[in-house]
Amino acid sequence: MIKLSGPLASKIDRGSKLYQKLSAANSRLSNKDATLWGAAAQAEAAVRLNWVDLPESSRELLPALDALAAKFKGRELILCGMGGSSLAPEVIAGTFKKRAFIFDLTDPNYAAHALNRDLSNSVVLVSSKSGSTIETASQRAAMESALTKQGLDPKSHLIFVTDPDSPLDKEVRAGGYTVINADPNVGGRFSALSAFGLVPTALLDIDPSILLDSAAAQKIELLKDENSAIDLAYLMFTNSEQFVAFADSAEIPGLSDWIEQLIAESTGKDQKGRVPVVIADSKEAIGSEQMRITFASGGDLVVSGDLGEHFITWEWATALLGVALEVDPFNQPNVTEAKNATSELLAEWSNQLPDSTALPATQTPEQALKELVANCEGYIAILAYLDRKEDIALLELRKLLAEKSGKPVTFGWGPRFQHSTGQFHKAGQPNGSFLIITADSKEDFAIAGKEFTFQTLVMAQALGEFRALGARKYPVARIHLTDRASGISEILAAAKSL
Repeated sequence: MIKLSGPLASKIDRGSKLYQKLSAANSRLSNKDATLWGAAAQAEAAVRLNWVDLPESSRELLPALDALAAKFKGRELILCGMGGSSLAPEVIAGTFKKRAFIFDLTDPNYAAHALNRDLSNSVVLVSSKSGSTIETASQRAAMESALTKQGLDPKSHLIFVTDPDSPLDKEVRAGGYTVINADPNVGGRFSALSAFGLVPTALLDIDPSILLDSAAAQKIELLKDENSAIDLAYLMFTNSEQFVAFADSAEIPGLSDWIEQLIAESTGKDQKGRVPVVIADSKEAIGSEQMRITFASGGDLVVSGDLGEHFITWEWATALLGVALEVDPFNQPNVTEAKNATSELLAEWSNQLPDSTALPATQTPEQALKELVANCEGYIAILAYLDRKEDIALLELRKLLAEKSGKPVTFGWGPRFQHSTGQFHKAGQPNGSFLIITADSKEDFAIAGKEFTFQTLVMAQALGEFRALGARKYPVARIHLTDRASGISEILAAAKSL
């Protein structure tokens, strides 16, 4: 059972009007009442609430998951997906100490980790509700090409998770591939306990019923008039106006990133919301506005429990936070904007990356960082379109900028963040300052069926984001690295000298 402790736990006022409002909403949520978030949200909510039932309904998948686990036992998992379909599996893999490569970026250097390996002992899972997400479609096409080049039959290595009767479902079933359907009435960031989370669980040789059993037991607790999900929603609304800091525990690595996507994309609308700020450890200095949530010790609020309990509780709390904020937690209108900006640039470029002289000007690290800190009104967001394995040293920049500016600083790997905090950046409180970091790559990869390569795609995504943020008159700077290692060192040195 999820338990709350720490100083903030004493601030829960269960007799307050807000708590009573959330408690009343809680019973309606358990009955999947689509009117909870207002008339404008009702149509979307009506087809997005089956996550409430997943601790029970997902048991129907267990026989098929057992068969998959037996068939692909011992294979190395490569997962192509974005948003909730990649973040939840990454938490699951880390928690159970399993190895998986999460192919959720479009940087060619990152893609090389999947495309240049020996794939003979791999199973490639493609997770997409419709198949239309440009990142996942590109990753899938590249993986199929890599398998074919190695003389391997893609049908023996590829598995698909998608909604029933989606364009992807129809295509791959006709092609003879293995397909598992997910519940179409569950949105991506609420899908941890659906096929999108449980298929990779089984492929990692983890018993999916472990997650379902703990989530089902926790759900019984969440049906009570006073419970941890109501408590969390209440505290995030009353003890923060915008920022909530999260620090991982060693037992559940990556949980903060999953929660970041869930809360930021669900609540960042109508110029309000809550943006999680993922910090390295519970002792890190943060701005006075932030409440600090940890999962082991040291936080203003310590939230303890196992992974299945966390999944259902944070989804439940996020839905209730939407009630308190009066926003629709199930739509993500500005994610579509990011996709459109990418498509527009690809069309303008005729699918070929222009010479650097034809691209928006870049700044030196010193210029960019000084301007961002000087112009920051609310928070700084670092958006790094790089390789999150080899370029991991850049993560230090978030802590350095937080110390130098005294402001909350978020860090997102691009384009992954576009399916997470990207929604908040454009539609939450309009007080962000943004640093976009792009880079040349050691090699590039063609994408079968497309006229553009991964390098062209990642640059279109980065510069599309640059354009979208600039159109809002937000402070936004770009640094481009021609040599990644030396460039990252230069950025960190510039941050230290602020």
